[in-house]
Amino acid sequence: MAPKVKKEKATKIAPKTDKTYIAGAGLTVEQPIVRTLETNYMPYAMSVIVSRAIPEIDGFKPSHRKLLYTMYTMGLLSGGTIKSANIVGRTMQLNPHGDAAIYETMVRLSEGYQALLHPYVKSKGSFGKAYSRDMAYAASRYTEAKLAPIAAELFADIDKDTVDFVDNYDSTLKEPTLFPVTFPSILVNANTGIAVGMASSICPFNLAEVCNTTIEYIKDNDINIADTLLAPDFPIGGQLLYNRADIEKIYETGRGSFKVRGVYTYDKQQNCIDITEIPPTTTSEAIIEKVVELVKQKKITEINDIRDETGLQGLKITIDLKRGADPEKLIKKLYKSTPLQDSFSCNFNILIAGSPRVMGVKEIISEWVAYRQECVRRRVYFLLTKAKDRLHLLKGLQKILLDIDKAVKIVRETTEEKEVVPNLMIGFGIDEIQAEYVAEIKLRHLNKEYILKRLSDIENLEKDIADMESVLSSRNKILRIIIKELESVRDKFGQPRKTAIVNAEQDLAEQEEIEIDESPVTLFFTKEGYFKKITPLSLRMSGEQKLKEGDKITQTVEATNAHELIFFTNKHQAYKAKVSDFADSKASVLGDYVASKLDFEDGETPVYMVATRDYKGNVLFVFENGRVSKVSLSAYQTKTNRKKLVGAYCDKFALHSVMFKETEGDILLTSTNGRMLLVSSAALQTKTTRDNTGVAVMTQKKGQRIFEVQDYSAGLLPNEHRYRTRNLPAAGSFKPADTAEQLTI
Repeated sequence: MAPKVKKEKATKIAPKTDKTYIAGAGLTVEQPIVRTLETNYMPYAMSVIVSRAIPEIDGFKPSHRKLLYTMYTMGLLSGGTIKSANIVGRTMQLNPHGDAAIYETMVRLSEGYQALLHPYVKSKGSFGKAYSRDMAYAASRYTEAKLAPIAAELFADIDKDTVDFVDNYDSTLKEPTLFPVTFPSILVNANTGIAVGMASSICPFNLAEVCNTTIEYIKDNDINIADTLLAPDFPIGGQLLYNRADIEKIYETGRGSFKVRGVYTYDKQQNCIDITEIPPTTTSEAIIEKVVELVKQKKITEINDIRDETGLQGLKITIDLKRGADPEKLIKKLYKSTPLQDSFSCNFNILIAGSPRVMGVKEIISEWVAYRQECVRRRVYFLLTKAKDRLHLLKGLQKILLDIDKAVKIVRETTEEKEVVPNLMIGFGIDEIQAEYVAEIKLRHLNKEYILKRLSDIENLEKDIADMESVLSSRNKILRIIIKELESVRDKFGQPRKTAIVNAEQDLAEQEEIEIDESPVTLFFTKEGYFKKITPLSLRMSGEQKLKEGDKITQTVEATNAHELIFFTNKHQAYKAKVSDFADSKASVLGDYVASKLDFEDGETPVYMVATRDYKGNVLFVFENGRVSKVSLSAYQTKTNRKKLVGAYCDKFALHSVMFKETEGDILLTSTNGRMLLVSSAALQTKTTRDNTGVAVMTQKKGQRIFEVQDYSAGLLPNEHRYRTRNLPAAGSFKPADTAEQLTI
C-alpha cells in the first residue's frame, strides 16, 4: 500500500492593521522535500553539469569558449599583446560571472601558468605556476595577453557556418556553441571539473600521438589505440610508470589510474638532490612539507636541509644530504612516502549532445571524427553556395558582354532609377539578382578587358563547384580532408614527449629493498580497535595508558619499525600495513583508530593484530561451534603492496577468537557448559587455504558454544592430563569443584 503524501497546507499570518498589507504575504507553505529538490535543486544541478563543469567534444567548457572567442573577435590572433583587464572586461559581454572567474580562466589557459601542453593564450607578465601553490598570478591590470598561434586551429572557418551560434545572456551578441577545432583538443590538453553528482578528469596526450592515432583510426576503426597513443603526456614532465594492461583499460573504459613520479639529478660535488619535475597532481610546497614532516618524525634521517630554488629556469627543489647518505635509497623513500610519486585518476566524462557520457579513447575519437565531418560538410556547403551565387552573377555578366553598348543605352534611356533593373532584365533575359549586379558595376569597368577577366573565373568556378558537390556526396573525401588537416596540425605544432615512460614492472623488479628504521617499539592494540606505537624511551617516561571509556588493551607486542602488521576484521577480511606507516605515539593519547587509518568498510572493525617480520608461524581461528582453523601465516604474504585481503578466514561459522603462534603450543578451550579441553596446536593440520573450514575440536551440544580461549602454560591446571584427549573432537572435562556449574553467557 502506497504511503500517504501529506497535503500541502498554508497557514496565514494575521495581517497588520495598516493599509500597507499585501494579499498573500506571510504565507508558510509546506511541501514534500522531493518536490523541493525537483523544483529548486535539479535545475541548478543540470545547469552546473551542462553549462559549467563538464567539457564538450571540442575540448572546452563554456567559460573557456567565451573567453577565447572574445579574444578572437578582438583580433588577438595577430599583433601584440594587450592588457588582460581589457580582455576580461570585453569577455563579460558573454560571461556575466564576474571578472575574477574570467581572469582565472585566462590564467589556466596561458603559457605562463604551464598547466597545458599547448596553451591557447600567449602571456606576458606574472601568471603564476601550476606546480606551485604560493606563486600567485599578478592582477589583470599588470599582465598582458593575446592568442597563441595554435588557437587559429580552434577558429578555422568559424565564419563559414561550420558551427551554430546562439544569443548571449542578454541577446545583444552571438556566440558559438562549439569550436570547429581541426584536431582532437579534448585529448591534447588536460581538463578537470566537478559537477553535481559527477566529475570529469581528462589527462593530456601528446599532440603528434593524438593526430597520428586519429589518422590511423579513420583508416581502420579496428586499430589498437595503445599502439600509437603511447601514454599520457604532462606539461611539467615527470616519469610515467607504464603498465600496458592498465593503460589499455583506461583507453577502453575511460576510467582508471596510473602513477607519475618526479625527476631528479644528483650533484656529487654539492652532495645534493635537485628535483626538477614533479607529478601534475601536487605542488612543490606539498612535497617540501611532507619531507619536513618525515624528517621531524625521524622516518627519514639522511637529509640536512630542503629548500625551494624555483627561478627563471623553472622548478627546482634542492635537498642537501648528510655525509655518507645514499641518494638512490633516499629518493626511493621519497617516492614511497611523499607526493613526489602520485596517482592520476582518469574519468573521461564528456558532454555529447548535451548529455554527459564516460567514454574510452576510441569512442572519444569516433565522436570527434563524426563532429569534425559535420563541420567540414557545413563549410563545403557554405563555400558551394557562395560559389554558385558568384557563378550566377558572372553568367549574367556574360550576357552583357555580348552588347555592352545596349546595356549602357538601356540605363541612359531609363527615366527613373527604379526602372533600371527591370529594363536590364527585359533587355538581356536575366533575373533580378543578375541585373542588380550589372547595374552596380562602375562606369570605369564597362570595358571588355574588365568583363573578360571576370568571365575567366567562370570555368574555375564550375570546376570548384563540381569538386565541392563531389565532396558532399562522398564520406571518404571528407575523411581525406580531415586527415590532411590533422597532418598539417601535427607538422606545425607537434613536439617531443615531455613525460618519460618507465616500465612499471621492470622498475619494481629492479627496485632495491628500502632500508627501514630497525629501532625497537612496543605495540598496543585495544578492544575498540585503537593502535599505539611507543618507543622504549617514551614508554619509560610515560604514566598510565590513556584509553577510551570502556576500552582495554588486548595485545601488547614487542617489535621494530621493520615489522609488518596484519589486522583481521569482523567481516572475514585482513588489512596489511607496516609498523613504519604509523607515527610514534605516547601513552597519554588514544592512538590511531585502525579502521580509519586503513580505510575499512562501513561497519568493519579489527578483531586481532599480528606483527611479523618473516611470516613464520600459524594463525588459529577458533569458532563458537568448537571448530578450529589453522592457517600458515605465509598464506597472507603478498609480492605486491596489497593492503586488503578478502577471504582472510572462513565465513561459514561465527568467529570466537584469533590467536597467532610463532611456535607450536597448547591452547585451553572452555565451553559455556563448563567443560575444558586442552589441545596442542601441533595436533591440528596446517592449511594454506585461508578460508578453510578447519576441523572439529570441541563438541558442542545445542545451545552451547565456546566461552573462552587462552594460551596454556604448564601448571595452570592441576592434573592437566584430565583435560587432554587422544582423539578429536572431544567434549572435554569439568573441574572437580565445578562439575554442576554452568558458565554464564
